[in-house]
Amino acid sequence: MFIAPGIATLDISAPVMGRVDTVHLALLWDDQDVVLVDTGFPRQLDSLQEEIKRCGVPIERLNRIVLTHQDIDHIGNLPDLLKRISTPIEVLAHPDEKPYIEGERRLIRFTDEAIASIDRMPSQVPESFKQGLKALMLNPPSAPVDRTISGGETLPWCGEIDVIDTPGHTPGHIGLYHKPSRTLIAGDSLTVVDGDLRGPDPVSTLDMPTALASLRRLLELEIDTVVCYHGGVFKGPIHDRLSSIIQA
Repeated sequence: MFIAPGIATLDISAPVMGRVDTVHLALLWDDQDVVLVDTGFPRQLDSLQEEIKRCGVPIERLNRIVLTHQDIDHIGNLPDLLKRISTPIEVLAHPDEKPYIEGERRLIRFTDEAIASIDRMPSQVPESFKQGLKALMLNPPSAPVDRTISGGETLPWCGEIDVIDTPGHTPGHIGLYHKPSRTLIAGDSLTVVDGDLRGPDPVSTLDMPTALASLRRLLELEIDTVVCYHGGVFKGPIHDRLSSIIQA
């Protein structure tokens, strides 16, 4: 979905636990740079490449990947992207997320208990699925992070992109604010449910009080559009909705 010149969402769907889940990546580009924000579920590279092509951008021009955080649906295609594209790609993430993305530490959500729970899935879940999921959790995708970034930095690409610290969903979660289009790329710090802007998912957010407190930083921005990784694009009374979410 095109948002403004040089910025669009990439909508990638995948079967997850018996249902289809769609995530909404962001692509930014100009004559010098092509920036991808997050990479989708593992093994979805062909779908991702097709979405980039629909924007009229050759995937070979991709030269920056920014990860909002470490979750598997955000880092999933990173290693395959780096293998498929022969030109150099700079990978950026928050320093608190770096050791998880690089495989130095196990992803926070992939605890011993979470892995053990796979064996307790209902009997109708195919054994092949269980074993595949367990293998993915024990050996998730990983790749080097070339540069760490954090809130207060401005990335000088595509008209300038501000980095915003929004910890809570994970410790080093970040958002991005594209100045020319006044678009907030929220990652998982916000969601869209039934067309309405909502707070972070309480089930998957590690520290909800911190996540809600982080949203106060967003009130300082002039935002016309919000891109939520889960739920997609929201346009409307953004500051009113943010205030309501924070005060709830």
